[in-house]
Amino acid sequence: MLQSETKIRVRYGETDKMGYVYYGNYAQYYEVARTEFVRKYGVTYKELEERGIMLPVNSLKVKYIKPAFYDDVLTVQATINELPGIRIHFDYKVFNQNNELLNVGETTLVFVDMKTGKPVKAPEFFLDNIKQFF
Repeated sequence: MLQSETKIRVRYGETDKMGYVYYGNYAQYYEVARTEFVRKYGVTYKELEERGIMLPVNSLKVKYIKPAFYDDVLTVQATINELPGIRIHFDYKVFNQNNELLNVGETTLVFVDMKTGKPVKAPEFFLDNIKQFF
């Protein structure tokens, strides 16, 4: 299992008329957490793309528990529980500054060769950085 935590402060423009974080913004918070996750383990999305690999989202699942509000400091935990193959599955938990669980989610992304548009196995240079944790 690998885990990373990312802090995000809720901006005013991310809230709706009720003062809650707009539900669609959680997908963006997950993306920030994923990006920081791969960076933490030695690879960047930019490097993946420079090497001809893209990671489109295949599926997204979200469960809303409690709302977040403007100026809250959120902690987004991103976790992978298994070594990726063609797909990489992330689990997320979002907490506020009081450590209250606000949201849980999942995404599955697919490693895709940018030239062919076909799914490929996770690149070795990525796996080499994370194999030791599984």
